[in-house]
Order: sequence, then structure tokens, then C-alpha cells
Amino acid sequence: MSKMKRLSLFAAVLLGTLAPDLSDACTNVLVSKGASVDGSVMVSYAADSHWLYGELYFREAADHPFGTMRKIYDWDSNRYIGEIEEASHTFKRVGNMNEHQVIITETTWGGRPELEDRKGGIDYGSLIFVALERAETARQAIEIMTNLVAEYGYASEGESFSIADKDEVWILEMIGKGMNLKNGVNTQKGAVWVAMKVPDGYICAHANQARIGHFPLNDPDNCLYSKDVITFARRKGYFSGEDEDFSFKKAYCPIDFGTVRGCDARVWSAYNILSNGWFTYMDEEADRLVTKDAYSYIDYVMGYDLEGDLPLFIRPNKKLTVKDIADVMRDHYEGTPLDMTQDIGAGGNALPYRWRPMTFSVDGTEYVNERAIATQQTGYWMVGQARNYYPDLIGGLLWFGTDDAATSYLTPIYTNTDKIPECFREGNGNLLTYSPTSSFWINNRISNACYKMYNIMAPTVREKIDEFEKNQMFKAVRTADSTALMMYNEEVIKIQKKMKKAERRSSVMFSKDPYAKVRKYLTKYTVNTAQDIFNQWVSLEQLLLVKYIDGNVKAQNPDGSFRHTEHSPGIPDGLTQPGYTDIWKQGVAELSGTQLQVVESKSEDDD
Repeated sequence: MSKMKRLSLFAAVLLGTLAPDLSDACTNVLVSKGASVDGSVMVSYAADSHWLYGELYFREAADHPFGTMRKIYDWDSNRYIGEIEEASHTFKRVGNMNEHQVIITETTWGGRPELEDRKGGIDYGSLIFVALERAETARQAIEIMTNLVAEYGYASEGESFSIADKDEVWILEMIGKGMNLKNGVNTQKGAVWVAMKVPDGYICAHANQARIGHFPLNDPDNCLYSKDVITFARRKGYFSGEDEDFSFKKAYCPIDFGTVRGCDARVWSAYNILSNGWFTYMDEEADRLVTKDAYSYIDYVMGYDLEGDLPLFIRPNKKLTVKDIADVMRDHYEGTPLDMTQDIGAGGNALPYRWRPMTFSVDGTEYVNERAIATQQTGYWMVGQARNYYPDLIGGLLWFGTDDAATSYLTPIYTNTDKIPECFREGNGNLLTYSPTSSFWINNRISNACYKMYNIMAPTVREKIDEFEKNQMFKAVRTADSTALMMYNEEVIKIQKKMKKAERRSSVMFSKDPYAKVRKYLTKYTVNTAQDIFNQWVSLEQLLLVKYIDGNVKAQNPDGSFRHTEHSPGIPDGLTQPGYTDIWKQGVAELSGTQLQVVESKSEDDD
């Protein structure tokens, strides 16, 4: 099949795909303890939406009187759904992580539209935040979330959840049961679901396409599922084989050309980077490890051969750091057949983005733009890090950023902080209200500046990102951890002494938090670090304006000052004009024919 015909077919299928609007698609990478350098569990998340403002949600721990009800609002639309019974005690949560180092994120895959429950009592976003306020472990979170949808009904489409704690990480996939109304009540409310633990030493990823296929039916340590996940599929006509042959994703979220190219391709790219091009995974049928070249999946990834499939879990080629995962979230398929910088759509400066809509028509033929992991419409993104070698007070770290991951930084937020930095504070601006003190807005100013000369300007921003992140991830946070742990141990010793003085009493009543000093230190570090890098980004945006104004590039001295002529400190010296990429030049030359061609002029003397 020709490339043009393949693209046309892809676009036609994409327009009718079962997947959600890919312009709002999200991406997650899940890392088990044994796959990380320091033994931490990690989950990355990009909350991508043209309607989502980047801010850091924060709720303090609280006690609630018996009978308290909690109002539920749909996270996407803010539509009021109803009420659920509130827990007697709720934990502190910061973004998508809580004080006990539980992390929950998601990607939406839609699935079969007839299974949506329009009367469901709790949506996917509320499931995340309610579970974070109630769960101390990943398994507890799974139990809470699945019990909530069983009791109140599930109000969202098909969803993949990443659920982690300091010891393990799970992928939970869920979809509703549709509607069977009797007297206005849905008699089949609830959801079908399956959850699988990422094996230690492995990683997983999901990107708006269901990932769990076959799963073990009798291995509760590693796999949990709803009792009717198979019988319901049979009843609906989605499956008719033996139980052991059942595939969750084939039954509830069948693939098509568009979902593979727009969704699974992002999973492939993350795996390709983190495995150095070789996928090692457990072949369950052969009961042995298999290693395959990442490019053996390329026809599947491109959507040309839908008979292929990606492994659910793979081994990375090395132990991974937070920086490794953060940089994967900045990927645009560079160096692969889907590289977004290598066609005329990248413009004259290799822009790895395509404005929406994702499809376009030329002379009656439909075409499509790629959807990479990094995208312009990210509201916020993060790498959650749960560390069991520290007490919960210190162990939970949320590396948090706003807007396009490729041109924004991640700053460390200790999840037991008592205060949110002003630049991330809820209510500090919104999508219709600019705020000069908001991280979301300064990152948008920088990213949108870079979009005009991406291959020239973005490297300047990336250099600043790497400088900050490498210092924080490999040095500064370690120092902060050590300081906080020392303070924590000092408080433990004080508590033990008080316990001894209490003689036979098994506990000691404290009038205030015995670890308040540690919390104060972590809060100060969190806030100051975030505000410092925010201030640096304000200065960086000014630098980009001065250095790259009007398509020029002004030269700088080693100390960062601008070079100027000997005659004036205001006239640049060494100014260059890099122009456009060769791909763009060739495309323009072919399109314009002889119109732009320079020809030798004739004069009367030539006659």
C-alpha cells in the first residue's frame, strides 16, 4: 500500500474512531521499584486538554461528622453530578498524590459508547481525588474506586488508571455497563474492570487505548478483576470463547487504525526510548523472556498491520531515574518514522507540533497529523515518586510542571507540604484570565515564543531545564531529604523519651504536631524552590524576546551578556540570521515552481 493511501485510510478511520478526542489525550508511564535507580516507584502523567488550566490542587487532611455528604462535580466540565457519603477522615492530597505516597493518574480511551452511564454518580476525576483522600496503599485505592462505582454508578467513559504506592504500581482499566432504566433508575449501574500489578523490574505505559488483554484468572497477588468482567461481555455479545482466552481490551475497546496510530504509538515511543530499542518481556504462552527489536512493531504502530500488539510490560535497558521519565514526557517521536520535525508540516523551523484539528482535507482526501507524547495543550504534567526508604512525611515527591512538557520544568513538591507555591496556587488565573504570577502563563509565554523558531529557540530553554532539573533531581533534593530525615529522627528520639516518662502508658497525647518542624522545613523548601525557578523563567522569557527578536539571533559572551560593537553598547555584534530548514526550502521550491526562482536579468546591451 502506498504511503498516501495509508495516510488516507488512517484519516478516514480516525474520524470514526472509538477513542476520545485525541487533541485531549493523555500519557502515563509506570515504573516499578526494581526498574528505578533508587528503588522508588514512579508514575508520570500529562493532563492534556484545551480546556484544562495548569494549577496544583491541594486539600488538607480533615475529619468529618457522621452523615456528611460530599458533592461530586465532573472534573472535565464541572457539571454537578450528585452526592456521596464522605469518609470520617480524609488524607492530605497534593495534585495526584497523597500524604501516604499513593499516586493516581489516568488516560481516557472511551471504548464502547453504549456502555456510558449518563446517570452515573461519580466520574473518573472524582474517583481519583476521592480515593487519594481515603487510601493508604494502591490496593486500598483499587478497592475504594471499584466499590464507589458499584455503589453510585460510573459516569465516565473507558479509563486506564495508574495507581501506585511506595511498594508497587498497578494499571486499572474500567468501563461502565451502560443503562437499563426502570422508573428512571439504572438497574445495571457499576463497571467492569481489571487491574494488573506491574512486575518488579518492569515498566508499563498507557495513552488513551486500553492495554490489558489476557489476564490470569487465579492470581490475586498480581491481578484483580470484577466478578462479571467476562460474563457481562458474553451477555453483550463482545466475547464468546473460553474464559482463559478472554481479552479485556478486545472486548471493551477494540482497536482500529486511528487508536493505534494516535495512542499505542505513544506507548511504543516511550518503550523504545526506555529500552534503547529492544523490548524484553515475558511471553506467557512460551513461559520465557523474549527480546524483540522495537522496530519489529513499526507496521503495527503506524497502523498498517493491526494484527500486531505491544507487550503490556517491558524491562527497561537500565535502571531509570526521575530525569529519564521526565524526558520521555518531552518526546515528539524524534529519530523515528513518525518524527514530527521531518516534514513540511514542521514549517521552516522544525516545529514538532500541529495545531488542531488533527485531520485536514485536500481535494477530497483526508490526512492526519501525528499525536506525540509532548503536546501544546498540556494543562499540567508530573512525575510522582514514592520512596519506601523514607517515612511518608518525607518520602512522597511530586515533580510538578505546567504547560508543554518539552519547554517547561519540573519542580519538587513534597507531598506533606503545608502550603502551595503562589505560582501553582488554585485560582491564580484561569484560561480566560492572565496572571503574571502564574507558572501556567509564564510557561505558555515561553512555549508560544519558541513555536515561531523552534529549532533555534527551544534548545536555549532545554538547556535551562536540564540545568535546573539535574541539580534538583541528583543533588539538591538529596540534601533536602537528608536534612529532613535528620530533623525527623531527632523528633522520634524526643517522642521516645516522652513515652518512657509516661511509664505504662502506651501512647502520648500531643497538643501539636510533633513533626511540625519537619513539615515547616519541607514546606519552605518546596515553596522557595518553585518560586525561584518561576522567577528564573520570567527572566528567561525576557531573554528569548531580546535574543531572538524578528528572526535574528544575537550573540552572547560566556557570562551571558550580549556582545555589542565597540562603538555602542546598544548595537549587537555577531548577529546572525539562521533562516529555514532544508526540508522547508525544498518544499517551498517545489510548490512555487519558477515564481520564486532567481533568474539572471537581461539588459539592452545583451541584445
